[in-house]
Amino acid sequence: MLVVDDLRFAHPGQAETYSFSLVAAASEVTAVSGPSGSGKSTLLDLLAGFLSPRTGRLDLDGRDLLPLPPEKRPLSLLLQSESLFDHLSAAANIALGLPRGLPKREAQAQAIRALGEVGLGDVGPQLASTLSGGQKQRVALARTLLRNRPVLLLDEPFSALDDETRQATRLLVQELTLRHKWHTILVSHHADDVTALASRRYRLQNGRLLDA
Repeated sequence: MLVVDDLRFAHPGQAETYSFSLVAAASEVTAVSGPSGSGKSTLLDLLAGFLSPRTGRLDLDGRDLLPLPPEKRPLSLLLQSESLFDHLSAAANIALGLPRGLPKREAQAQAIRALGEVGLGDVGPQLASTLSGGQKQRVALARTLLRNRPVLLLDEPFSALDDETRQATRLLVQELTLRHKWHTILVSHHADDVTALASRRYRLQNGRLLDA
């Protein structure tokens, strides 16, 4: 269980203090909704370690995550922008997430396996610049698979997709969350995303997380 307990933060020069409390279980999608500027990205930045809270607790199965720097935290972050390098192939983009020193052949094999798991087993050699928006998000999910981390943070990951691709990608996220027992936290202001995916729901109001 991922436990966020009264995680407090205030941006420099601002009087408003955020206070975040939620729980997220393995194999479930926990959704956080709220309008733009309500603090959704601030929450993710605190979880990822890009911001430091004034007080509070962040535990995963009893392990305190707050002292850990971002690169040591057991989580992956998937943004609205898939952050691929257009001049590299799909497989090469995925392999960037693998440990340094891994033999090239093994890295390639792992990348191809991950692409197969997201339904893109045949696009490994293609340049990222030639892929559709939905394919790019699947490549980004495949890269997440190789990171093998138990917490997945999703920041408006479907916003740039058309309706058909959006539905297919949501289904893929749900399947991978169950298969790999991820604690998935989805931040979105799209009600359809929340309805389709969430087992637990919270909404941000006046800097606080409330049950939705």
